[in-house]
Amino acid sequence: MDHIVTVQDAVTAFADFMEPTPAELAAIDAEMPVILADVELLDAQILTLDRMPSEVDVRRIRRARRRALAARVALVNRTAGRSDGAA
Repeated sequence: MDHIVTVQDAVTAFADFMEPTPAELAAIDAEMPVILADVELLDAQILTLDRMPSEVDVRRIRRARRRALAARVALVNRTAGRSDGAA
């Protein structure tokens, strides 16, 4: 009879090493305004998938696009002066 052996110990043995480093967490934190702006844009676009966009919807999408673009520009401007190549 063959025994069924779980690999849980092998999978979770390296869990501590798989956590994000402080540098990776800082990079995520720096990109969070871009992520949130993209989510806002997606939300505005999703609202109009099943119907014809009204003037308010068009304005909401336009505003969300501007915010997403502004967040990306701000991120590029913040990271442009870094010398570690993280741009």
